[in-house]
Amino acid sequence: MENKNDNSKNNKWKKMSVFLSLVLRHQPDAAGITLDEHGWAEVEELIEGFQKTGRPLDLEMLKEIVRTDEKGRYRMSEDGTLIRANQGHSIPVDVELKETKPPKVLYHGTAERFLPSIMAQGLKSMSRLYVHLSGDYETAVKVGKRHGKPVVLSVDTERMTRDGAVFYQSENGVWLTGPVESKYLEVMDRE
Repeated sequence: MENKNDNSKNNKWKKMSVFLSLVLRHQPDAAGITLDEHGWAEVEELIEGFQKTGRPLDLEMLKEIVRTDEKGRYRMSEDGTLIRANQGHSIPVDVELKETKPPKVLYHGTAERFLPSIMAQGLKSMSRLYVHLSGDYETAVKVGKRHGKPVVLSVDTERMTRDGAVFYQSENGVWLTGPVESKYLEVMDRE
C-alpha cells in the first residue's frame, strides 16, 4: 500500500516538475508570472501562479523538486526568493553563462532517425537558445534513448574553438554552444 502512495506522490511531483520546466524555460505566462532578463522568477509569484492554475505547489515542495531533479534543471537564489532554469530556454534570457574552454571532445545523443538530417545540416538549437552537448558518452546515450534508437556523435570542440566557436557550461554541467556544422561531427556508434 505504501508503494502505491509513493508512486502517486512521484507522479504528482513529476507533473509539477514538467510544468515548472515549461514555465521557467518556455512559457512563464502559463502560470501568470514574468521572468527577469536573467531568467529569474520570484518564488512567491511562482507559487501563487501554480495555485491559480489548480496546482497546489508550496515552498517545501518547490525546494524538494529543485533538490531532487535528476537533471539539475533548476537553481534557487542563495536567499531562496528567486528560482530559474539553468538552461534549455526557448525565450530570450541571459542566464549569465561564462565562456568556458571545453574538453577536446564533447558528445551529442540523438535518435538514429535524425542522423541523415544532422549529418547534412549539422546540429541546430531548434527551439532552444543553444545546442546542448554532454561531457560524457553515457549521458549522451541516455539523451539519445529519449528520442528512439540512440546514436552518439562526438563533437570536435578543439577544432570548433580554433574556428571561433564559443562554449558555455551550465550550472548542471550541460555544455552549450551555437550551431555545430557536420564537419565537426563523427558518428561514434549506434546502440
